Amino acid sequence: MQTTIIPTNLDIYQSYMSFFLPFGFDARKKDNIIEALEKHGYRYFQLKEADDWKGIYGSGIRVGGKELEQYFYPYVEHKLFPLSIHDRGFHRFTIQLDTPFQFCIREEKRHYHVRSVDVILGPFGLAFLTVRIENNEYSDLADILEFMQHFRAIDTHLKETKGSHILLQNGDSLSNYDFLLDTLCPFLKKYMISDKRLEGYFGSLPYYDDERMYASAFLFTPNGSDITEEQLFRMGNLNGRTPSGELFVSAKNPDYIRRSLAHTLHDRWSPHTYTVTTEHAFITVTNQTPEDMAGELVHYMGTHYYNFLIHYFYRIMLLRVSYEYSEIVWNKDEEYVKSLIKLITLFSSWYYFREISTRSEGKELSLAFYKAFNIEHLFNEVNLTLNELYKAQENSRAGRMNMLLFILTVFTVISGIYGMNLVISDWEDPFGWKNYTSYTFFEWISLVTAVSGIALSGYLIASMLIKFILRKSRDKKSDLYM
Repeated sequence: MQTTIIPTNLDIYQSYMSFFLPFGFDARKKDNIIEALEKHGYRYFQLKEADDWKGIYGSGIRVGGKELEQYFYPYVEHKLFPLSIHDRGFHRFTIQLDTPFQFCIREEKRHYHVRSVDVILGPFGLAFLTVRIENNEYSDLADILEFMQHFRAIDTHLKETKGSHILLQNGDSLSNYDFLLDTLCPFLKKYMISDKRLEGYFGSLPYYDDERMYASAFLFTPNGSDITEEQLFRMGNLNGRTPSGELFVSAKNPDYIRRSLAHTLHDRWSPHTYTVTTEHAFITVTNQTPEDMAGELVHYMGTHYYNFLIHYFYRIMLLRVSYEYSEIVWNKDEEYVKSLIKLITLFSSWYYFREISTRSEGKELSLAFYKAFNIEHLFNEVNLTLNELYKAQENSRAGRMNMLLFILTVFTVISGIYGMNLVISDWEDPFGWKNYTSYTFFEWISLVTAVSGIALSGYLIASMLIKFILRKSRDKKSDLYM
Protein backbone atom coordinates (compact mmCIF):
# COMPACT_ATOMS: atom_id res chain seq x y z
CA MET A 1 0.00 0.00 0.00
CA GLN A 2 1.38 3.38 -1.02
CA THR A 3 1.87 5.59 2.04
CA THR A 4 3.39 8.66 0.40
CA ILE A 5 3.04 10.50 -2.89
CA ILE A 6 5.95 10.91 -5.29
CA PRO A 7 5.29 13.44 -8.10
CA THR A 8 5.56 12.02 -11.62
CA ASN A 9 6.13 13.44 -15.09
CA LEU A 10 3.38 14.02 -17.64
CA ASP A 11 4.13 15.26 -21.16
CA ILE A 12 2.06 18.22 -22.41
CA TYR A 13 2.40 19.08 -26.08
CA GLN A 14 -0.24 21.81 -26.44
CA SER A 15 -1.58 24.27 -23.89
CA TYR A 16 -4.26 26.95 -23.98
CA MET A 17 -4.12 29.15 -20.90
CA SER A 18 -6.09 32.14 -19.63
CA PHE A 19 -5.33 34.48 -16.75
CA PHE A 20 -7.93 36.71 -15.11
CA LEU A 21 -7.06 39.96 -13.39
CA PRO A 22 -9.98 41.74 -11.66
CA PHE A 23 -9.69 45.46 -10.98
CA GLY A 24 -11.87 48.36 -9.94
CA PHE A 25 -12.64 51.27 -12.25
CA ASP A 26 -14.43 54.59 -11.89
CA ALA A 27 -17.91 54.05 -13.29
CA ARG A 28 -18.21 57.77 -14.01
CA LYS A 29 -15.36 57.43 -16.51
CA LYS A 30 -16.84 54.47 -18.35
CA ASP A 31 -17.20 56.43 -21.60
CA ASN A 32 -13.54 57.49 -21.38
CA ILE A 33 -12.44 53.88 -20.88
CA ILE A 34 -14.52 52.73 -23.85
CA GLU A 35 -13.02 55.49 -25.99
CA ALA A 36 -9.50 54.43 -24.95
CA LEU A 37 -10.27 50.76 -25.67
CA GLU A 38 -11.56 51.53 -29.15
CA LYS A 39 -8.63 53.85 -29.83
CA HIS A 40 -6.20 51.02 -29.04
CA GLY A 41 -7.93 48.54 -31.36
CA TYR A 42 -10.35 46.75 -29.03
CA ARG A 43 -13.68 45.68 -30.53
CA TYR A 44 -16.95 45.45 -28.66
CA PHE A 45 -18.09 41.84 -28.46
CA GLN A 46 -21.76 41.20 -29.26
CA LEU A 47 -23.51 37.86 -29.39
CA LYS A 48 -24.97 38.36 -32.85
CA GLU A 49 -21.45 38.90 -34.27
CA ALA A 50 -19.73 36.04 -32.40
CA ASP A 51 -19.45 33.89 -35.54
CA ASP A 52 -17.36 36.59 -37.24
CA TRP A 53 -14.60 36.58 -34.62
CA LYS A 54 -11.61 34.61 -35.90
CA GLY A 55 -8.19 34.04 -34.43
CA ILE A 56 -8.79 35.39 -30.95
CA TYR A 57 -9.05 31.92 -29.37
CA GLY A 58 -6.47 30.05 -31.44
CA SER A 59 -6.05 28.53 -34.85
CA GLY A 60 -9.28 26.95 -36.09
CA ILE A 61 -11.21 27.66 -32.85
CA ARG A 62 -14.43 29.56 -33.39
CA VAL A 63 -17.08 30.12 -30.71
CA GLY A 64 -20.54 30.42 -32.25
CA GLY A 65 -23.22 32.80 -31.06
CA LYS A 66 -25.93 30.13 -30.99
CA GLU A 67 -23.79 27.98 -28.72
CA LEU A 68 -23.44 30.82 -26.22
CA GLU A 69 -27.08 31.84 -26.53
CA GLN A 70 -28.56 28.41 -25.83
CA TYR A 71 -26.22 27.53 -22.96
CA PHE A 72 -27.52 30.11 -20.45
CA TYR A 73 -30.94 30.93 -19.14
CA PRO A 74 -32.40 34.07 -20.79
CA TYR A 75 -32.17 36.18 -17.63
CA VAL A 76 -28.44 35.35 -17.41
CA GLU A 77 -27.83 35.74 -21.14
CA HIS A 78 -29.12 39.33 -21.09
CA LYS A 79 -26.54 40.22 -18.44
CA LEU A 80 -23.61 38.39 -20.01
CA PHE A 81 -24.37 39.60 -23.55
CA PRO A 82 -26.11 43.01 -23.31
CA LEU A 83 -27.52 44.32 -26.56
CA SER A 84 -25.70 47.65 -26.28
CA ILE A 85 -23.08 49.38 -24.19
CA HIS A 86 -25.84 51.34 -22.44
CA ASP A 87 -27.54 48.23 -21.03
CA ARG A 88 -26.66 46.72 -17.67
CA GLY A 89 -24.29 43.76 -17.72
CA PHE A 90 -20.81 42.65 -18.73
CA HIS A 91 -19.36 44.63 -21.64
CA ARG A 92 -16.52 42.78 -23.32
CA PHE A 93 -13.87 44.39 -25.51
CA THR A 94 -11.35 42.12 -27.26
CA ILE A 95 -8.16 42.58 -29.26
CA GLN A 96 -6.06 39.98 -31.11
CA LEU A 97 -2.38 40.57 -30.39
CA ASP A 98 -0.33 37.49 -31.40
CA THR A 99 2.57 38.63 -29.22
CA PRO A 100 5.42 36.13 -28.69
CA PHE A 101 7.56 36.22 -25.56
CA GLN A 102 9.91 34.07 -23.52
CA PHE A 103 9.37 33.25 -19.88
CA CYS A 104 12.66 32.91 -18.03
CA ILE A 105 13.25 31.15 -14.73
CA ARG A 106 16.32 29.39 -13.33
CA GLU A 107 18.28 30.05 -16.54
CA GLU A 108 15.56 28.26 -18.54
CA LYS A 109 13.64 29.98 -21.33
CA ARG A 110 10.34 28.76 -22.72
CA HIS A 111 8.38 30.24 -25.59
CA TYR A 112 4.80 31.42 -25.18
CA HIS A 113 2.38 33.38 -27.27
CA VAL A 114 -0.25 35.95 -26.19
CA ARG A 115 -3.15 35.22 -28.51
CA SER A 116 -5.64 37.89 -27.39
CA VAL A 117 -6.74 40.10 -24.51
CA ASP A 118 -10.21 40.85 -23.16
CA VAL A 119 -11.20 43.83 -21.05
CA ILE A 120 -14.64 43.25 -19.56
CA LEU A 121 -16.35 46.21 -17.90
CA GLY A 122 -18.66 44.61 -15.37
CA PRO A 123 -21.33 45.96 -13.03
CA PHE A 124 -20.67 48.02 -9.90
CA GLY A 125 -17.31 49.35 -11.09
CA LEU A 126 -15.69 45.91 -11.32
CA ALA A 127 -13.73 44.94 -14.45
CA PHE A 128 -11.72 41.93 -15.63
CA LEU A 129 -8.59 41.71 -17.73
CA THR A 130 -8.26 38.33 -19.48
CA VAL A 131 -4.99 37.29 -21.17
CA ARG A 132 -5.05 34.21 -23.45
CA ILE A 133 -1.69 32.47 -23.85
CA GLU A 134 -0.65 29.46 -25.95
CA ASN A 135 2.27 27.07 -25.73
CA ASN A 136 2.86 24.60 -28.56
CA GLU A 137 6.15 23.11 -27.35
CA TYR A 138 6.55 19.75 -25.68
CA SER A 139 6.79 20.45 -21.96
CA ASP A 140 6.44 18.58 -18.73
CA LEU A 141 3.32 19.22 -16.68
CA ALA A 142 5.53 20.66 -13.94
CA ASP A 143 6.91 23.31 -16.35
CA ILE A 144 3.41 24.39 -17.42
CA LEU A 145 2.19 24.58 -13.82
CA GLU A 146 5.31 26.47 -12.78
CA PHE A 147 4.75 28.99 -15.55
CA MET A 148 1.12 29.45 -14.50
CA GLN A 149 2.09 29.86 -10.86
CA HIS A 150 4.70 32.50 -11.65
CA PHE A 151 2.82 34.34 -14.38
CA ARG A 152 -0.29 34.86 -12.28
CA ALA A 153 1.71 36.59 -9.51
CA ILE A 154 1.51 40.31 -10.30
CA ASP A 155 3.52 41.39 -7.26
CA THR A 156 6.10 38.73 -6.36
CA HIS A 157 6.28 38.78 -2.57
CA LEU A 158 6.53 35.06 -1.90
CA LYS A 159 9.70 33.03 -2.37
CA GLU A 160 8.08 30.54 -4.76
CA THR A 161 7.02 33.33 -7.15
CA LYS A 162 10.35 35.15 -7.32
CA GLY A 163 13.17 34.77 -9.81
CA SER A 164 11.20 34.94 -13.07
CA HIS A 165 11.00 37.56 -15.80
CA ILE A 166 9.61 38.00 -19.30
CA LEU A 167 11.85 38.53 -22.32
CA LEU A 168 10.42 40.21 -25.42
CA GLN A 169 11.66 39.83 -28.97
CA ASN A 170 13.31 43.27 -28.85
CA GLY A 171 15.39 42.14 -25.85
CA ASP A 172 13.45 43.99 -23.15
CA SER A 173 13.26 42.17 -19.81
CA LEU A 174 10.04 42.85 -17.89
CA SER A 175 8.25 41.84 -14.74
CA ASN A 176 4.76 40.35 -15.02
CA TYR A 177 3.26 43.63 -13.84
CA ASP A 178 5.08 45.67 -16.48
CA PHE A 179 4.27 43.13 -19.19
CA LEU A 180 0.54 43.29 -18.45
CA LEU A 181 0.03 46.97 -17.69
CA ASP A 182 2.84 48.62 -19.64
CA THR A 183 3.17 46.39 -22.73
CA LEU A 184 -0.15 44.63 -23.33
CA CYS A 185 -2.50 47.29 -21.89
CA PRO A 186 -0.48 50.49 -21.40
CA PHE A 187 -3.56 52.72 -21.29
CA LEU A 188 -5.43 50.79 -18.61
CA LYS A 189 -3.47 51.66 -15.49
CA LYS A 190 -4.74 55.23 -15.22
CA TYR A 191 -8.35 54.01 -15.14
CA MET A 192 -7.80 51.63 -12.24
CA ILE A 193 -9.08 53.07 -8.99
CA SER A 194 -6.95 52.54 -5.90
CA ASP A 195 -7.39 52.65 -2.16
CA LYS A 196 -5.02 55.33 -0.85
CA ARG A 197 -4.27 53.22 2.21
CA LEU A 198 -2.75 50.46 0.05
CA GLU A 199 0.15 50.44 -2.39
CA GLY A 200 0.64 48.77 -5.75
CA TYR A 201 -1.96 47.13 -7.95
CA PHE A 202 -3.93 45.57 -5.11
CA GLY A 203 -5.02 48.95 -3.82
CA SER A 204 -7.54 48.63 -6.66
CA LEU A 205 -9.39 45.85 -4.84
CA PRO A 206 -8.42 45.83 -1.15
CA TYR A 207 -10.80 42.90 -0.60
CA TYR A 208 -9.28 40.81 -3.41
CA ASP A 209 -7.93 37.55 -2.03
CA ASP A 210 -4.62 35.78 -2.69
CA GLU A 211 -3.12 38.79 -4.56
CA ARG A 212 -2.75 36.77 -7.77
CA MET A 213 -4.55 36.29 -11.04
CA TYR A 214 -6.86 33.33 -11.44
CA ALA A 215 -5.44 30.71 -13.83
CA SER A 216 -7.28 28.54 -16.33
CA ALA A 217 -5.98 26.03 -18.88
CA PHE A 218 -6.86 23.35 -21.41
CA LEU A 219 -3.97 20.85 -21.67
CA PHE A 220 -3.28 18.14 -24.26
CA THR A 221 -1.18 15.14 -23.29
CA PRO A 222 -0.16 12.41 -25.77
CA ASN A 223 -2.91 10.03 -26.84
CA GLY A 224 -3.53 7.34 -24.26
CA SER A 225 -1.35 8.85 -21.53
CA ASP A 226 -2.16 7.81 -17.98
CA ILE A 227 -3.40 10.75 -15.89
CA THR A 228 -2.97 10.09 -12.17
CA GLU A 229 -4.65 11.50 -9.06
CA GLU A 230 -1.40 13.06 -7.95
CA GLN A 231 -1.10 14.96 -11.27
CA LEU A 232 -4.70 16.17 -11.04
CA PHE A 233 -4.11 17.37 -7.49
CA ARG A 234 -1.01 19.27 -8.64
CA MET A 235 -3.03 20.93 -11.40
CA GLY A 236 -5.64 22.20 -8.97
CA ASN A 237 -2.97 23.60 -6.68
CA LEU A 238 -0.58 24.72 -9.45
CA ASN A 239 2.24 22.63 -7.98
CA GLY A 240 5.06 22.88 -10.51
CA ARG A 241 8.63 22.83 -9.27
CA THR A 242 10.51 23.82 -6.14
CA PRO A 243 12.86 26.84 -6.26
CA SER A 244 15.66 24.34 -6.89
CA GLY A 245 13.83 22.85 -9.90
CA GLU A 246 12.52 19.57 -8.49
CA LEU A 247 8.97 18.29 -9.04
CA PHE A 248 6.70 19.60 -6.31
CA VAL A 249 3.46 18.38 -4.76
CA SER A 250 1.95 20.18 -1.77
CA ALA A 251 0.66 16.98 -0.13
CA LYS A 252 2.18 13.55 0.54
CA ASN A 253 -0.83 11.68 1.92
CA PRO A 254 -2.72 9.72 -0.80
CA ASP A 255 -5.91 9.72 1.28
CA TYR A 256 -5.77 13.49 1.61
CA ILE A 257 -5.35 13.86 -2.14
CA ARG A 258 -8.36 11.60 -2.79
CA ARG A 259 -10.49 13.57 -0.33
CA SER A 260 -9.42 16.81 -1.96
CA LEU A 261 -10.21 15.56 -5.47
CA ALA A 262 -13.63 14.37 -4.29
CA HIS A 263 -14.52 18.08 -3.91
CA THR A 264 -12.64 19.53 -6.89
CA LEU A 265 -12.60 16.92 -9.69
CA HIS A 266 -15.14 16.69 -12.50
CA ASP A 267 -14.56 13.25 -14.05
CA ARG A 268 -17.65 12.88 -16.22
CA TRP A 269 -15.50 12.08 -19.27
CA SER A 270 -12.83 9.96 -17.56
CA PRO A 271 -10.51 8.22 -18.18
CA HIS A 272 -9.78 10.48 -21.15
CA THR A 273 -10.68 13.96 -19.89
CA TYR A 274 -10.70 15.53 -16.42
CA THR A 275 -11.46 18.99 -15.10
CA VAL A 276 -10.17 20.29 -11.77
CA THR A 277 -11.72 23.39 -10.20
CA THR A 278 -10.18 25.08 -7.18
CA GLU A 279 -9.94 28.60 -5.78
CA HIS A 280 -6.63 28.96 -7.67
CA ALA A 281 -7.22 27.32 -11.05
CA PHE A 282 -9.71 25.81 -13.48
CA ILE A 283 -7.87 23.22 -15.60
CA THR A 284 -9.00 20.61 -18.11
CA VAL A 285 -6.56 17.90 -19.21
CA THR A 286 -7.14 15.27 -21.89
CA ASN A 287 -5.27 12.43 -23.55
CA GLN A 288 -7.40 12.73 -26.69
CA THR A 289 -6.30 14.48 -29.88
CA PRO A 290 -7.19 18.14 -30.61
CA GLU A 291 -9.35 16.94 -33.50
CA ASP A 292 -11.40 14.71 -31.19
CA MET A 293 -11.63 17.46 -28.58
CA ALA A 294 -12.50 20.32 -30.94
CA GLY A 295 -15.98 20.66 -29.44
CA GLU A 296 -14.73 20.60 -25.86
CA LEU A 297 -12.10 23.21 -26.68
CA VAL A 298 -14.81 25.47 -28.10
CA HIS A 299 -16.79 25.02 -24.87
CA TYR A 300 -13.72 25.92 -22.83
CA MET A 301 -13.18 29.14 -24.82
CA GLY A 302 -16.86 30.08 -24.90
CA THR A 303 -19.54 28.75 -22.57
CA HIS A 304 -17.19 27.64 -19.79
CA TYR A 305 -15.42 31.01 -19.98
CA TYR A 306 -18.63 32.89 -19.23
CA ASN A 307 -19.76 30.32 -16.68
CA PHE A 308 -16.53 30.91 -14.80
CA LEU A 309 -16.69 34.68 -15.26
CA ILE A 310 -20.05 35.18 -13.60
CA HIS A 311 -19.15 32.96 -10.65
CA TYR A 312 -15.83 34.73 -10.22
CA PHE A 313 -17.80 37.99 -10.25
CA TYR A 314 -20.03 36.59 -7.49
CA ARG A 315 -17.05 35.78 -5.31
CA ILE A 316 -15.41 39.17 -5.66
CA MET A 317 -18.66 41.08 -5.10
CA LEU A 318 -19.43 39.06 -1.97
CA LEU A 319 -15.92 39.73 -0.68
CA ARG A 320 -16.45 43.41 -1.45
CA VAL A 321 -19.62 43.53 0.66
CA SER A 322 -17.87 41.81 3.57
CA TYR A 323 -14.98 44.25 3.32
CA GLU A 324 -17.18 47.34 3.16
CA TYR A 325 -19.24 46.10 6.09
CA SER A 326 -16.05 45.84 8.16
CA GLU A 327 -15.19 49.47 7.26
CA ILE A 328 -18.39 50.97 8.67
CA VAL A 329 -18.03 53.56 11.43
CA TRP A 330 -21.44 53.12 13.01
CA ASN A 331 -21.66 56.52 14.67
CA LYS A 332 -20.83 58.38 11.44
CA ASP A 333 -21.71 56.31 8.38
CA GLU A 334 -25.50 56.43 8.23
CA GLU A 335 -25.53 57.23 4.51
CA TYR A 336 -22.81 54.63 3.91
CA VAL A 337 -25.03 52.03 5.57
CA LYS A 338 -27.88 52.99 3.24
CA SER A 339 -25.65 52.71 0.16
CA LEU A 340 -24.38 49.31 1.31
CA ILE A 341 -27.95 48.05 1.76
CA LYS A 342 -28.69 49.30 -1.73
CA LEU A 343 -25.58 47.60 -3.16
CA ILE A 344 -26.50 44.23 -1.63
CA THR A 345 -30.12 44.51 -2.76
CA LEU A 346 -29.28 45.43 -6.36
CA PHE A 347 -26.58 42.79 -6.64
CA SER A 348 -28.92 40.08 -5.33
CA SER A 349 -31.86 41.07 -7.52
CA TRP A 350 -30.03 41.95 -10.75
CA TYR A 351 -27.14 39.49 -10.96
CA TYR A 352 -27.07 36.75 -8.34
CA PHE A 353 -28.67 33.61 -9.81
CA ARG A 354 -28.40 30.14 -8.38
CA GLU A 355 -29.28 28.55 -11.74
CA ILE A 356 -27.05 29.70 -14.60
CA SER A 357 -27.02 27.11 -17.36
CA THR A 358 -29.67 25.05 -19.13
CA ARG A 359 -27.19 22.22 -19.83
CA SER A 360 -26.44 19.39 -17.42
CA GLU A 361 -22.67 19.85 -17.76
CA GLY A 362 -23.14 23.58 -17.23
CA LYS A 363 -25.02 22.89 -14.01
CA GLU A 364 -22.23 20.59 -12.85
CA LEU A 365 -19.57 23.20 -13.55
CA SER A 366 -21.65 25.87 -11.81
CA LEU A 367 -21.77 23.65 -8.74
CA ALA A 368 -18.00 23.16 -8.96
CA PHE A 369 -17.45 26.94 -9.05
CA TYR A 370 -19.84 27.42 -6.14
CA LYS A 371 -17.82 24.97 -4.08
CA ALA A 372 -14.40 26.24 -5.15
CA PHE A 373 -15.25 29.89 -4.49
CA ASN A 374 -17.24 29.14 -1.33
CA ILE A 375 -20.03 31.26 -2.78
CA GLU A 376 -22.92 29.82 -0.76
CA HIS A 377 -21.17 30.49 2.54
CA LEU A 378 -20.22 34.02 1.46
CA PHE A 379 -23.78 34.73 0.31
CA ASN A 380 -25.19 33.53 3.62
CA GLU A 381 -22.80 35.90 5.39
CA VAL A 382 -23.99 38.73 3.17
CA ASN A 383 -27.61 37.94 4.06
CA LEU A 384 -26.68 38.15 7.74
CA THR A 385 -24.90 41.41 7.00
CA LEU A 386 -28.02 42.75 5.32
CA ASN A 387 -30.14 41.83 8.35
CA GLU A 388 -27.68 43.55 10.67
CA LEU A 389 -27.70 46.66 8.48
CA TYR A 390 -31.50 46.76 8.52
CA LYS A 391 -31.50 46.38 12.31
CA ALA A 392 -28.93 49.17 12.68
CA GLN A 393 -30.94 51.40 10.38
CA GLU A 394 -34.17 50.68 12.26
CA ASN A 395 -32.51 51.37 15.60
CA SER A 396 -31.07 54.62 14.28
CA ARG A 397 -34.44 55.63 12.84
CA ALA A 398 -36.20 54.71 16.09
CA GLY A 399 -33.67 56.73 18.10
CA ARG A 400 -34.22 59.81 15.94
CA MET A 401 -37.97 59.38 16.11
CA ASN A 402 -37.90 59.08 19.90
CA MET A 403 -35.79 62.21 20.20
CA LEU A 404 -38.09 64.12 17.86
CA LEU A 405 -41.16 62.98 19.79
CA PHE A 406 -39.51 64.06 23.05
CA ILE A 407 -38.79 67.53 21.69
CA LEU A 408 -42.28 67.89 20.25
CA THR A 409 -43.79 66.72 23.53
CA VAL A 410 -41.83 69.34 25.48
CA PHE A 411 -42.94 72.10 23.15
CA THR A 412 -46.52 70.85 23.17
CA VAL A 413 -46.67 70.74 26.98
CA ILE A 414 -45.19 74.23 27.33
CA SER A 415 -47.52 75.58 24.64
CA GLY A 416 -50.45 73.94 26.40
CA ILE A 417 -49.51 75.57 29.68
CA TYR A 418 -49.55 78.93 27.95
CA GLY A 419 -52.79 78.20 26.17
CA MET A 420 -51.02 77.79 22.82
CA ASN A 421 -49.92 81.44 23.05
CA LEU A 422 -46.23 82.14 23.61
CA VAL A 423 -46.35 85.74 22.41
CA ILE A 424 -45.28 88.45 24.90
CA SER A 425 -46.75 91.88 24.34
CA ASP A 426 -43.26 93.49 24.39
CA TRP A 427 -42.39 91.61 21.17
CA GLU A 428 -44.99 93.62 19.25
CA ASP A 429 -42.79 96.72 19.65
CA PRO A 430 -39.64 96.51 17.42
CA PHE A 431 -37.55 97.55 20.41
CA GLY A 432 -39.57 95.78 23.07
CA TRP A 433 -37.05 92.98 23.32
CA LYS A 434 -34.79 95.36 25.24
CA ASN A 435 -37.09 94.96 28.22
CA TYR A 436 -35.94 91.36 28.71
CA THR A 437 -34.20 92.36 31.97
CA SER A 438 -37.59 92.90 33.53
CA TYR A 439 -39.11 89.61 32.30
CA THR A 440 -40.78 87.35 34.79
CA PHE A 441 -39.82 83.69 35.12
CA PHE A 442 -42.69 82.54 32.89
CA GLU A 443 -41.88 85.17 30.27
CA TRP A 444 -38.32 83.81 30.18
CA ILE A 445 -39.71 80.36 29.59
CA SER A 446 -41.82 81.74 26.74
CA LEU A 447 -38.81 83.50 25.20
CA VAL A 448 -36.52 80.46 25.40
CA THR A 449 -39.24 78.18 24.00
CA ALA A 450 -40.00 80.45 21.05
CA VAL A 451 -36.36 81.07 20.11
CA SER A 452 -35.35 77.42 20.46
CA GLY A 453 -38.38 76.32 18.44
CA ILE A 454 -37.46 78.64 15.59
CA ALA A 455 -33.80 77.54 15.74
CA LEU A 456 -34.75 73.85 15.83
CA SER A 457 -37.05 74.25 12.82
CA GLY A 458 -34.29 76.00 10.89
CA TYR A 459 -31.82 73.26 11.84
CA LEU A 460 -34.16 70.47 10.72
CA ILE A 461 -34.86 72.15 7.38
CA ALA A 462 -31.14 72.86 6.75
CA SER A 463 -30.21 69.30 7.77
CA MET A 464 -32.75 67.79 5.37
CA LEU A 465 -31.53 69.99 2.50
CA ILE A 466 -27.87 69.12 3.14
CA LYS A 467 -28.63 65.38 3.30
CA PHE A 468 -30.66 65.62 0.08
CA ILE A 469 -27.82 67.40 -1.73
CA LEU A 470 -25.21 64.95 -0.43
CA ARG A 471 -27.38 61.98 -1.41
CA LYS A 472 -27.78 63.29 -4.94
CA SER A 473 -24.05 63.95 -5.19
CA ARG A 474 -23.27 60.46 -3.88
CA ASP A 475 -25.69 58.89 -6.36
CA LYS A 476 -23.91 60.62 -9.23
CA LYS A 477 -20.59 59.20 -8.06
CA SER A 478 -22.02 55.80 -7.31
CA ASP A 479 -21.47 52.72 -9.50
CA LEU A 480 -24.67 51.00 -8.36
CA TYR A 481 -26.42 51.48 -11.67
CA MET A 482 -23.69 50.00 -13.85
